[in-house]
Amino acid sequence: MVRQISAAAARRIALAAQGFGRARPAAIGTRQLNDVVSRLGLLQLDSVNVFERSHYVPMFARLGSFDKANLDRLTFARRSEYTEYWAHEAALIPLADWPLFRWRMEAYRDYYASRPGSWMHSNERHISWVREELRAKGPLAASQIEDDSRKGASGWWEWSDTKHALEYLFRIGEVVSAGRTRFERTYALPEQKIPTALLSESVGADEAVRRLNEKSARAHGIGSLRDLADYYRIKQGPAKVAVQSLVDEGALVPVTVEGWKVPGWLHRDARIPRRIETTALLSPFDPVVWERDRALRMFGFHYRIEIYTPAPKRQFGYYSLPVLIDEHIVGRIDLKSDRQNKVLRVQSAWLEDGVSPSVAERIAPVLRETASWQGLNAIAVTNWGTLASALAVELGVPLSERDVAEKDAL
Repeated sequence: MVRQISAAAARRIALAAQGFGRARPAAIGTRQLNDVVSRLGLLQLDSVNVFERSHYVPMFARLGSFDKANLDRLTFARRSEYTEYWAHEAALIPLADWPLFRWRMEAYRDYYASRPGSWMHSNERHISWVREELRAKGPLAASQIEDDSRKGASGWWEWSDTKHALEYLFRIGEVVSAGRTRFERTYALPEQKIPTALLSESVGADEAVRRLNEKSARAHGIGSLRDLADYYRIKQGPAKVAVQSLVDEGALVPVTVEGWKVPGWLHRDARIPRRIETTALLSPFDPVVWERDRALRMFGFHYRIEIYTPAPKRQFGYYSLPVLIDEHIVGRIDLKSDRQNKVLRVQSAWLEDGVSPSVAERIAPVLRETASWQGLNAIAVTNWGTLASALAVELGVPLSERDVAEKDAL
């Protein structure tokens, strides 16, 4: 018999699986940071830094203020137990999971091999030169490889030919990430970073997809086929086979969820808490909201990031962060860390339909903690959005007028 789950229980299951509703640790060190990454399975990376780089924000949402340098040492050091790959998007993953993506590396290799007119085919000499530079001198950043005669930008976000070659080799697994310095990725040959035992570990595509879907299900707690497949960007056909295998072995339990028009699966180890107590700002790339259809189905939250929308046409703001209070997403706040003036700028603040402005009482302390975590001395609130006025009152600051031109500045 298929188990039935209420919509509210499904939200609590999902949030508990993601680490919400837990007591904050008295101190945040390596163990606590490792615990969060282990629970999530990956941390998505993104270069936008208008408020804070995306991989730091899920940690702050779940743990509170922490030293970002500790996370950098944990994840970006050359001897780190983490590396990067195209897992969801570009993401930090445990080093031990690197073999689970060999099938994807092979798929990229086959894709490029099937395109004889591609950049890769016409630049094989430069690719070989980059590979040999890493062999002789690596690990190296792209800027360390390029010489005075570096070629001009071409394709792929106007990268140089050297960066182009590195990213091609990175996708097919002939180059790996050996950390970052000032957010610039360092590249290495696999044997310069990956332990020999992992290099020799062979995981077939079917088994890798099964294991990744189990990790996805554990991180979700509960989810649809699309949810489980999307976590590691797996096509639904192979994901469906993997899910059935996980059902057969008892790792997943088929469920129906109130309001869902699709079947669901519950991980056997998922907790079903009676309540979730939390107040958090979510990165646009937090797993709670990164699959937009899931955010709508789970929380009734329609979310689109507006980075690429011209400023006058934005509905909510450049970098709006969803606001989670207990088991509901109650609004969104567009934040900017004005590092030069030491001000956290609330550039817009919006309530979801039916939410009372009284939630400002819960949100204001989080904004104060956010400013402190960012090393900022003050908070400024712009008069744009249905939550802005209540937030300004709660924070005890005046409302400032909206400056559309300023909103694109990083």
